[in-house]
Amino acid sequence: MSSLSAVGLKLVENPPASLHADLLSQLRDFIVEGHLAPGARIPERDLCERFSISRTPLREALKVLAAEGLIELLPNRGARVRQFTEADIRSLFEMISGLDFVAGRLACERISDDGIAAIERMHMEMYGHYLRRELADYFRLNQKIHQAIVDAAGNPILSANYANLNAIVRRLRYSANLVHRDRLGDAMREHEGIVDALRRRAGDELSLLMFEHMRRKCDAVCEHLADQQPADTANENTLSAEADDF
Repeated sequence: MSSLSAVGLKLVENPPASLHADLLSQLRDFIVEGHLAPGARIPERDLCERFSISRTPLREALKVLAAEGLIELLPNRGARVRQFTEADIRSLFEMISGLDFVAGRLACERISDDGIAAIERMHMEMYGHYLRRELADYFRLNQKIHQAIVDAAGNPILSANYANLNAIVRRLRYSANLVHRDRLGDAMREHEGIVDALRRRAGDELSLLMFEHMRRKCDAVCEHLADQQPADTANENTLSAEADDF
């Protein structure tokens, strides 16, 4: 587990929009990449001291992350990284896999040749990160490819709902790759099939591949959750003992 000092934020009091966005982005990545475990307290005071900011900009960023579903704001108990039950995870992934299934067919019908070429370029870039085991960059491209295929379906409501659900499970998807590196290889091969089906505009095939890809990801996330249960109990005790008012 990396320390908070690993995040090199340079902030000022009453930051402009660009610094607020930078803070938000880095805090989001910090949580997604597992530097704080599920259920872990968000150390507000430590963050404020380290980055020389008041609680106001920090709490504005935390409110956004809470709206995205990454953290929870608990009255009189501060903020913590959101915890999920297996039932929560499976329900979320059932929705996401269903949206992927619909998007696959529509994308093959509506995507332009340039759109396919752009996704192929992202796929090759992601493959390079996979070979170098650059997990953060691999995951960033992975997410962009999924969203690009969904966006290619040309349905704004579908795209918006997919983005909202994916924001909630983003940390879970990332963490599953940390536990089972063989899953990373399987996922890469599945992406090869997805891009190939898109290239051929094989809508039924792509729909099924994307659906099964997300189902396997769900199983990996649930397995990771089971491995984390003892740590989650310890985090809950720490949260109760060290709570910050919010």
